Amino acid sequence: MQHLRKRADFLAAAGGVKVPSAGFVVQARERSDPGPARVGFTVSRKVGNAVERNRVRRRLRALVRLNAERALRPGHDYVLVGRRAALSARFSDLAADYGRALSRIHSKRREPTSQGRLTRDP
Repeated sequence: MQHLRKRADFLAAAGGVKVPSAGFVVQARERSDPGPARVGFTVSRKVGNAVERNRVRRRLRALVRLNAERALRPGHDYVLVGRRAALSARFSDLAADYGRALSRIHSKRREPTSQGRLTRDP
């Protein structure tokens, strides 16, 4: 697993599939190269001051680190956008939401709509 560093990579992931949850939004896209999975983290200033934003970012990094080997797929970029609810949510709830979000992203029965949100096939 590598970290996303460039703004262009974050913007490209934002154009992919989005799965919202209470504490964060997972954005994902499949790259053309088969390299290792790359992950980026972002937290808006709306979430709070620097201490609160960094706490959210640390919690999100811990989620990914604990589940990286079994959940992330090679050749994909993932961006986790932190929300204020991640400050007070139990870590087990965040982990469950993260697992559900990744399973929705990697589900073959779903296709992204024009807005990037997931829909069910009939």
